[in-house]
Amino acid sequence: MTHDHDLVLRPTEAQRAAALAPPPGRTGGDLVVETLCSLGANTVFGLPGRRALALFDAVGRSDLRFIGLRTENNAGFAADAYGRMTGEAVPLLLSAGPAALMTLPALAEAAAASAPVVAICAQVPVAGLGGGRRGHLNELRDQSASFREVVKSVHSARTPSQIPSVIAEAWESALTAPPGPVYVEIPEDVLRDETVIPQVTGVDATPHELAPRPELTAVAAHWLENAARPVIIAGGGVVRSDAAGKLRLLAERVNAPVVTTYGGKGAFPWTHPLSLQSWLGDRHTTDFLEDADVLLVVGSGLGELSSNHHTFFPTGRVVQIEADLGKLESNHAALGIHADARLALQALLETVAEREDPTAPERVRLLLADIASRTTPEAPSPEHQLLASIRAALPPRSPSFWDMTALSYRAWSAFDPKHPNTMHSAQGAGGPGYAFPAALGAAVAEPGTPVLAVSGDGGAMYAIAELATAVQHALDVTWLIVEDAPREPGAAPTRPDFAALAASFGVPATTTTPQSLRTDLTNSLKTPGPSLVLLHP
Repeated sequence: MTHDHDLVLRPTEAQRAAALAPPPGRTGGDLVVETLCSLGANTVFGLPGRRALALFDAVGRSDLRFIGLRTENNAGFAADAYGRMTGEAVPLLLSAGPAALMTLPALAEAAAASAPVVAICAQVPVAGLGGGRRGHLNELRDQSASFREVVKSVHSARTPSQIPSVIAEAWESALTAPPGPVYVEIPEDVLRDETVIPQVTGVDATPHELAPRPELTAVAAHWLENAARPVIIAGGGVVRSDAAGKLRLLAERVNAPVVTTYGGKGAFPWTHPLSLQSWLGDRHTTDFLEDADVLLVVGSGLGELSSNHHTFFPTGRVVQIEADLGKLESNHAALGIHADARLALQALLETVAEREDPTAPERVRLLLADIASRTTPEAPSPEHQLLASIRAALPPRSPSFWDMTALSYRAWSAFDPKHPNTMHSAQGAGGPGYAFPAALGAAVAEPGTPVLAVSGDGGAMYAIAELATAVQHALDVTWLIVEDAPREPGAAPTRPDFAALAASFGVPATTTTPQSLRTDLTNSLKTPGPSLVLLHP
């Protein structure tokens, strides 16, 4: 009798042949690359460094596409965006010491946004580990300790035989809900030395599903179908789990208005009769949410930006669906359902009865009218006019990436993303310089789709070197740089001539005004390859 586990353990003829005659000259770096390829990777990001040269040499011998950026942090932002756009784990290859530490801001953003980045970092040779001070270049007492409080999990390989299992374990961790960045550490000599370990094939790293407990979804369904004024808050977890369609079905079944967080923009159609859009910073929305007798929070921890700076205090019952156990009921007592948003919404759809409420669309319309009367009086603000021009120029399915600028802060509430997973910003970790390198990563993930990056002149200075990356890989990214006015007299920073700087890289640049922005941006987005639009306010 043949058992299933016998079938799993028995090697194929091809695997037996590869094991008996592995190619000569292979190193630990090749084991890393073979494992990544076996897991399905086809693109890696990073920046070569001395301790990791064997790893990058192995990449050069493989079919992996290597996207090298000019700073490690920008490589992390690019990998973050690639992971957001594809939902796939994405390798980020790094050297040791300062090179690895440079990625911490980017990995913090990936953690906040649940982007599955697998950071594989070199280390000093094995003999220099364990806290001894042998004086190696790039030596740190405990490199992994710097990452432990930033990433989802930390993994290390100290021998070549550990590499496939360690990377597979990290890969699975990165993709299991809630997805997020992970850190893998491999010493230089383990990467560099030749190995007789057979070629890596058939690695499995299937992420665990995080399903809801049925007794909890049964209670939530009962509350929703019997509510008088239910409201739904949709966070980034809905987008990351690809659950926008299920969210819409549930909202329509129970006639519940839906507001999206800034990280959840696009999770619900902007112009839907039940859409409260994203005006979470407006007191009218806060009052509306506080008046709900049942509030369903999906994929959000109700943090600072999702709770009007912690001024929101629900008065009715709260149901919170959240894959990150640390965020569950961290701000408000609730019926906490620890689950992936997609699986939990599906469970609710299978349980909840239809709820009639002909007044819901009218309550939504009145709320949006109240918000509009305060935010867009008789003459629209300059920010609204700019956002309208950007929205008109940007193709509906093109992704956009926003730096921390005054225009972005307004866009968090007022910009219609048109589709899920098409508007991204660094509002998770709050770091500057995110937009352009992230847009490059998105362009790698979705070739043929124009991508927009929006930066202020200050944030642009963090990423200006990546114009070289955009040109090298012919990435279809338009970079809109807005010259922000200084908040205080005499506070204006010294600015380069961005148009001339772009031209020096061979990137076409256009200087525009608010009046001509729509036309100039439309033309730039239609131009293949990188381009820059400089907006004078």
